[in-house]
Order: sequence, then structure tokens, then C-alpha cells
Amino acid sequence: MSADSHFQWPAIFGGVAVAAGTSLTLNAFGAGIGLSVVSGISSWRESSAVTWLVAGVFLLFVAIISFAVGGYIAGRMRERLNIDPAETEFRDGMHGLATWGVAVALGALLALGAAVAAASSAAPSGTNASQSVAGESIIATELDELFRTGKVIDNLPYRRAEAARILLTASGHNGVSNPDRRYLTTITSIVVGAPEVEAKARVDDAITRSAQALHRARVAAVLQAFFVAAALLVGSAVAWYAATEGGKDRERGATHFWEWSSRRRT
Repeated sequence: MSADSHFQWPAIFGGVAVAAGTSLTLNAFGAGIGLSVVSGISSWRESSAVTWLVAGVFLLFVAIISFAVGGYIAGRMRERLNIDPAETEFRDGMHGLATWGVAVALGALLALGAAVAAASSAAPSGTNASQSVAGESIIATELDELFRTGKVIDNLPYRRAEAARILLTASGHNGVSNPDRRYLTTITSIVVGAPEVEAKARVDDAITRSAQALHRARVAAVLQAFFVAAALLVGSAVAWYAATEGGKDRERGATHFWEWSSRRRT
């Protein structure tokens, strides 16, 4: 490696690989015991603020451990250069930061690929599949109203999907409109064979509980986004620090990175 090289990518990619493996292992463990933010959000109905907080702290723990190990390896495996010690430490830190950046970008690409694959599998066949899926998700309620009649479609999955789209408006500023309330009441009365009064009570209860559930889902999503952003920011600082420590051990010829504490005491 030339002395003029600033980034040594084999060391960086080695750190990325180890950081990704460590993160995957810890997140798999957290998902198994319900501490992962991703696995916890799916059960937000039974979760409390304390549960979300614990899951977020675990996410921070995973980021610290993963980027500490990856950053240390990137700094330690970098080739020794005969340059100013301050410049050496800076380059080690930049290698740790590059390891963090590549790992985050790789994770984002994998998540994007998974989302695209999921959207492709859900898309109907035809030349305008992507436009159809986009229209169904954006203006689904308008499409329901366009083809709504007094007849009840004898298709329970469709009725459930249509009712779900109506109940999703419960979290809006105006809530569920009166025409939608009357339509749900009529559908419920026909489906369950109940009097209109009982059907209206069911609809009112469903709208109230849907609004509460949507609020909790929104809070859970905000907390998830906050903890993910915090974990990434903390991870960048940890990767920088760990890479500089790895560079110091490289210069000293130290073997184990757990000598940090004893070295600082002496």
C-alpha cells in the first residue's frame, strides 16, 4: 500500500463485515427475547412506554458494540505509516467513520431491496402494475367510494379491507365521515345479522378503538425512528473512537483491545 493512500479499503471492508455480523447476531438475540425495536413494534398493542424505552436502549447497545468492534478492526488492520502521530490518529478515526458509513449504507440498501421485493410480490400482473399498486395505496378510499353501491359484496376479505381503509381515517383531523359511518353500520348489520342500533354501537366502538390503536402505532413509529437515529449517531462516534484505539494498539504492537482500561490507568 502506497504511503500516499488515505483510505485502505480492505481494512474498512473487514471492519464492515465484522460489524454487520456482530449486529446481526445481537439483533437476532434481541428479537428472540423481545428486546429488538423492530420485533417490539409489531406487538405495540401490548407494549408500554417502558418496553419501548428498553428496546431503544438495547438498540443503542447493539450499535455501540457492533461499531466498536468494526471500528477497532478497521483501525488496527490499517497499514502502519511513517507520518505525524496526530495525522495517524486522524486517519485511523476516518477509517472508523468510513466503516460506519459503509455499514449504514449497506444496511439501507438491503432494507430498500427487501421493500422493493415485497412491493413487487404484491403487485398485480400487467404492464401498469406499479401504477396500480401506487393508486391502490394512495387513493384506495376514493376508489371504494367510486364503486360503492347499496349491495353488499359477498366477499369477506374485501369487506374487511374496505372497512380497514375507512377506519384508518379515524386518526385524521375530521375522523370518520358520517356517510362512512352509515355505510359501515349498514354493512355490519347485514353481515352479522344484528339490528341497526347494535350495528351502530359496534361501529362507534370500532372507530374509537381504531383511533386509539392508530395513535399508539404513530407513537411507536416515532420512538422507533428516534432510537434508530440516535443509535446511528452514537455509532459514528464509537466507530471513530474505536478506530483510533485500534490504531494506537497497532503502533504499540498490543495484542488485545481489552488492555484499554489498564493502559489508561498506567
